Amino acid sequence: MVADLTARGYLDDAAFARHWAATRSARGYGPARLRAELRARGVGAPLIDAALAALGDDTELERARAVARRRLPALRRADRERTAARLRDHLLRRGYAAAVVARVVRESAGVALEE
Repeated sequence: MVADLTARGYLDDAAFARHWAATRSARGYGPARLRAELRARGVGAPLIDAALAALGDDTELERARAVARRRLPALRRADRERTAARLRDHLLRRGYAAAVVARVVRESAGVALEE
């Protein structure tokens, strides 16, 4: 049964991983979160790596900046340190690397975060 479905192209883990990564990345999720979500769905590490590599030309930094631009207007009601902390937490939950998050927060909120 499974072999038949695979032969017909209905079961394709690589296509699923590429589609999942592209869809979730477009919604602002970073590579760490995408990797964890795909792993939780039973996708193997080589397929995950290939799916993340196929995301396109825009870098993790550019995607994190776009997420920050969308999120900042709602966060700017507080003082700068609180805005920076909330933006940092938001980006980390979205799955962006700590170094990328620190750079984006420094650029966007104008505050250097303590590690």
